[in-house]
Amino acid sequence: MAEPIKVLLVDDHQVVRRGLRTFLEVQEDIVVVGEAADGAEGVARAEELRPDVVLMDVKMPGMDGIDALRRLRELDNPARVLIVTSFTEQRTVVPALRAGAAGYVYKDVDPDALAGAIRSVHAGHILLQPEVAGALLSQEEANSGQGRGNSLTEREREVLGLIADGRSNREVARALVLSEKTVKTHVSNILMKLDLADRTQAALWAVRHGVAG
Repeated sequence: MAEPIKVLLVDDHQVVRRGLRTFLEVQEDIVVVGEAADGAEGVARAEELRPDVVLMDVKMPGMDGIDALRRLRELDNPARVLIVTSFTEQRTVVPALRAGAAGYVYKDVDPDALAGAIRSVHAGHILLQPEVAGALLSQEEANSGQGRGNSLTEREREVLGLIADGRSNREVARALVLSEKTVKTHVSNILMKLDLADRTQAALWAVRHGVAG
């Protein structure tokens, strides 16, 4: 039997954390390994507990969810971050996705849908609502056309395809039998050649232009 998915809850409202824990604890394949009340504590707990998935609020006192996401990326923490928010505006959600979130759900999400979302991002998928995916694609297309993809080497296209599958640098390195340092170089070259800002844009570019696996 597969190991359960380890989840960390990061939200400044204790009642929200308690509600999430109560539901998730009845899932046979999910285990809550810890909680945090703000972004800074969330980063520290993620480094300590090494969860598979972090459920992260956006608006929190001190370090908010977006800054916490950026910090986890800097630390190359492998946890997949699923934003759980009450804010529906794209100006709130899009920056979180750009900071490295694997997707987002609203706090009024159906419990079974939440469990499904956790399983989905843990499996490496990017979970986007259609309206936000459209906004990101529009911005990406404004910056990068199909022609730029012709400058990618075959190895860079392989790396890009794995990024689109939601793989971390460590997982890409393992799949292609490369060092993580080499993978980071490939990722930097991909972003430069496609004139993209981050991995989320790269993943969306790959899906849009048929590079994803």
